[in-house]
Amino acid sequence: MERSLRAARVATYVYFVLYGTLLGTWVVHIPAIEERTGISHATLGGLLVVLGLGAFVGMRVAGPLTDRLGTRTVVPAGGVLCGTTLFLPGLAHDPWTLAAALLVFGLCNGCLDVSMNAHAVHVEKAYGRPVMSGFHATFSVGGVLAALAGAGTASAGLNPAVAMAATGAVGIVIALVAARDLLPAAPDVESAGFAEEAGTSPPAEGAGSTGRVWLLAVLALMVMLYEGAANDWSALHLKDVMGASAGAAAFAYGTFAAAMTIGRLLADRVAARFGSLAVLRHGAAGAAVGITLVALGPWMWAVFTGWTLFGLGLSGCVPQLFSAAGHADPSAAGANVSRVAGLGYVGMLAGPAVIGWLTHVVALNHAFVLLTLLCATTAVGAGVLHTGPDRARRPEMAAGSH
Repeated sequence: MERSLRAARVATYVYFVLYGTLLGTWVVHIPAIEERTGISHATLGGLLVVLGLGAFVGMRVAGPLTDRLGTRTVVPAGGVLCGTTLFLPGLAHDPWTLAAALLVFGLCNGCLDVSMNAHAVHVEKAYGRPVMSGFHATFSVGGVLAALAGAGTASAGLNPAVAMAATGAVGIVIALVAARDLLPAAPDVESAGFAEEAGTSPPAEGAGSTGRVWLLAVLALMVMLYEGAANDWSALHLKDVMGASAGAAAFAYGTFAAAMTIGRLLADRVAARFGSLAVLRHGAAGAAVGITLVALGPWMWAVFTGWTLFGLGLSGCVPQLFSAAGHADPSAAGANVSRVAGLGYVGMLAGPAVIGWLTHVVALNHAFVLLTLLCATTAVGAGVLHTGPDRARRPEMAAGSH
């Protein structure tokens, strides 16, 4: 069992890297696709909502389906679908074809996202200690890989559709090979003790549990709104506002993704020692400082520093929310994660759309000031993860959790 659990953990890492690479490949090709289709920033912002709607539908379908069929079936299916549809936005030649491509790609993304996070909850439950942030760190590794590859293909003048199709084909193979090591079903492990150690409320039943999951979903909406803004506007910001080349602009997203990776590699230990509340509250506050520097920084180094702080601050936030949702009711981990992830993805795509619409009124960098205000709001509302007054971490828990 120990060997199969380690293999399942490695397979989960693989799927998170895969998903980050596939999604990141689309992100770094946004400037080229925007130019190919002849659309404005504001129009792109509206079209990105279509991707979010597709992801939301995919998540709502995949959540209950994962609980019913098992992650070993749904996770690889989602990976194959994502790889198969990745090249579609690269073929778009006008707003309508791009909208259709983003809808289909978003639907497949939602299926993979929820199912692999549900599997990550099962693995974390079996380990009995926080490991969720580590999985999300490898998602960010995928983003870094996509940024490096995107910078190379952009500098070489390679057609986006060709580059995206090649990445998707490799992704299909990886999704099928990694499937054999996934857990067949949720482990029969009581998660109340783990929830207490992680600094979140223990599982509950009934309306109270459902209500808390929706509160977590609202926080996820806000946090992923910021992440979506970085995903979809970081490269364009460096290119249009700071005057960087297309190749250099890709590294704006790469910087953010690298900071997310580093932060998530550390977040499990921080959560085990100080609790999820500290990770969410202080992370949101740090992200507010970072995005303010991006919005107002007059020099390239200041902007890169801002994206770094923004990524570090946000890095541990989403994993804490997903983990708390998955442990709220072990028998419905997929459905609960789909609620949190689904509403989160509404935020991920609504945020970039709002930024796009704001560019009608203010410059792109000044539109980021809105994110500063929302990050501060998240820091204040992080108390939903609080388990009670004056609860302190027990030293023996912190020492024994890794």
